Amino acid sequence: MKAKMKRNKILLIHGPNLHLLGTREPQIYGKFTLKDINEELKEKAKQSGLSLEVLQSNSEGEIVEKITNSKYDLLIINPAAYTHTSVAIRDAILAVNKPVIEVHLSNIYKREDFRKKSLISDISIGVITGFGPASYTLAFSAAAHFLKKVL
Repeated sequence: MKAKMKRNKILLIHGPNLHLLGTREPQIYGKFTLKDINEELKEKAKQSGLSLEVLQSNSEGEIVEKITNSKYDLLIINPAAYTHTSVAIRDAILAVNKPVIEVHLSNIYKREDFRKKSLISDISIGVITGFGPASYTLAFSAAAHFLKKVL
C-alpha cells in the first residue's frame, strides 16, 4: 500500500476591494486581475505538491470566520484596508496560532500616513509589500519554503 504524502495546506485571503483589480486605480495596482493572481498561485501549489484554498471577501466577519474555522497550515493574507483597522482579524490570527505571511501589492510605507501602520505585521512571520502581483508569488515561495522547513 502506498503511503499518502501529507499535503500542507495554505489558506490565501484577499481583503476588501481586491476583486476590483484590473480596473481599480491601475496606476497603483496595475492591470492584472485577482483571477490572474489566483490562477498563477494555484498552478504553483500544484507544482509544489501543496494545497491552496482562496477566499476574497469585502466582509471583515467573513474573513474572521474563514481564519478561525478552516483547516490549514499557513495563512497568506492581504487584509487590504483592514490591515490598518481590524483588531478582529488580528485577534483571529492570534487565536488560531498559525504562521501568517502578510502581503500587499503596493508599498504601504510609501503611501498615505494612515496606511503605514499594520495591525498584522508584528504577528506575521514576514511581510512582502510593493512588488505588485509578484508580492503574492514571493509570499507563496516563502510559504512553501517555511512549510518544508517547519512541518
